[in-house]
This record gives sequence, structure tokens and C-alpha cells, in this order.
Amino acid sequence: MKKNFALVGAAGYVAPRHLKAIKDVGGNLVAALDKNDSVGVLDSYFPETSFFIEYERFDRHIEKQKRENNIQLDYVSICTPNYLHDAHIRMALRTGAHAICEKPLVLNPWNLDALLDIEKETGKKVYTILQLRLHQSIIELKEKIATGPKDKVYDVDLTYLTSRGNWYYASWKGSVEKSGGIASNIGVHFYDMLSWVFGDLKENTVHLHSHDRASGYLEFTQARVKWFLSIDYDALPNEVKEKGQHTYRSITVDGEEIEFSGGFTELHTKSYQDILAGNGFGLEDARQSIEIVQTIRNAKISKQEEGKFHEFVNLPVSKHPFNRS
Repeated sequence: MKKNFALVGAAGYVAPRHLKAIKDVGGNLVAALDKNDSVGVLDSYFPETSFFIEYERFDRHIEKQKRENNIQLDYVSICTPNYLHDAHIRMALRTGAHAICEKPLVLNPWNLDALLDIEKETGKKVYTILQLRLHQSIIELKEKIATGPKDKVYDVDLTYLTSRGNWYYASWKGSVEKSGGIASNIGVHFYDMLSWVFGDLKENTVHLHSHDRASGYLEFTQARVKWFLSIDYDALPNEVKEKGQHTYRSITVDGEEIEFSGGFTELHTKSYQDILAGNGFGLEDARQSIEIVQTIRNAKISKQEEGKFHEFVNLPVSKHPFNRS
């Protein structure tokens, strides 16, 4: 049976992936909401859907569809800024729908506890998009670790550089209160993947945390991880700049590169297919990664111990205008 969806955050960066996924699973988009009206992308997927820039009219439309046309929402897809996820998940559950929310699911682990209570009260589920768990290279890595020596601890280096322009600092992403900071914005799915593959967290140390970069050390049951994240173009390796590229992603396990530069295009669709099949990733699946980023956001900077810091941690300070007095 065709499922009914609503989408909140239709003008956002990630919304087209959700629109495509809803289309791919044969869903019906009943309504879409965004305070910004640059949503021409809807024409490519659901040109007939009802679009609203005011929450009150969006909510009224959903209620009318339920009462007058017997159209009940099955799912609400949430693509809004990070700090609004918790509120929009609650709204979805109150309407009698399941929630499908982009990562980070929430900004703080205690938000998960309240949502678990609301799940019980409403009988509806909260799902999150953890697409790296569906990437074939990561699945193969997890299988390799799971079938390897149980007492082996692997040395992992994670480097993710994805440059952003001046717009970033004027948007909600540049506000720690709204985005959770750089670790939440661009790192949370990597922390989830590391948790999924290497087990429970034992240590979380932060060596650097600023508006455009962060670095630290994580220790899991089966991994010692040195990590570095940045949105500063100046941090990119020269060979990447020379190719005209703006992103560099690398994960090594005991010195061996894990190749996962491709294979991302259908992962949101796979996520939706899993959810509709009765699977999908829920609140508890997201907990450890949410705890990691919340700790990073509030941690004091620690001394760099030998063998426990990323080689990029002492790169020159950003020349970005945001960092100038």
C-alpha cells in the first residue's frame, strides 16, 4: 500500500535526497513545509504536493486531510536545522506518524530519553538516517572486524575536510547553539560508523575545537582512533587543491585505506526501503554518536599525548575572515 509522507525542511540541502527516496519507495507526499520558498526541486518529484511556508497552515492542512479525506500520514521526514529536530520529531509523533529524521537526530543524549517516552505513549517510531551503515565498504569492514580476533585493537585514522564558504558562518550551521558545532555538522555519521564497527566507547579526548576545525582521540573496544575534521579550504592537501577539489575524505585501518568515495547515491533510498520493511535505525542506534558529539562540544582541550593525536592537529590557524579581528 502506498504510504503517505509529509516533509519538513523542503528547501534544505539534504531535502532532495529525501524527496528522491520517497519517490523511489512509491510514497505519496501529502504536504511540504519550509519558511523559505526556494523549493523548485519539488517539481522534479512531487509537483502536486501542497507546500506551506507557515507551520500553522501546514498543520491545519494535515488535520483537514485526516478528517475530511481520511488521509492519515504514515511518516514525517525531517530535514530541518539540527536544533529543531527534537521539536519536529515530537510534532510527527503527535500527528500519529512515524518520524524519519536526518542526523544528528538530536543535539543531546537526554533528548533521546524523552523521545523514547513519547514513542511509548504514541506507539510510533523515530527513525534516523545512518547511511554509512548501509555502505558496502563499511559493511565489509564491519564483517572483517567481527570475524577477526576479538581481542585485537585496530589503529584508525579519520580525516574529513570539506571546505565551506562565507555563507556557512551566516547560516544556522555557523551557530554552535543551533548546529552543535563542526563535530555534529560533518562528523556525527563518522562517529556512528566507528561505533557500529568497533564497539563501545572507552575514551574521548579533544585536542582542538574551533569554528572551522576539530580534532581528537577516540578509543573503542576494538579501535584507537585519531580524527581530524575541518571546513577550512586552507587545510586541504595541496594535491587536492591542484585538482580543483574541495573535499578530502580518508579512513585508514592499520594503515590500509578504506575506499568509500563512491556508492553514496542510493543510500537514502536504501534507508527508506529498510524503514518501510520494518527495520531501520532508531533512537538507541543513534545514542553513542550523540554522546560523542555532545562530549566533544563541551570538552576542555587536552594535552596531546604521544601516539594519540592526529598529524593535522597543528596545521596553521585558519586565514578565514571569520577568524580575523
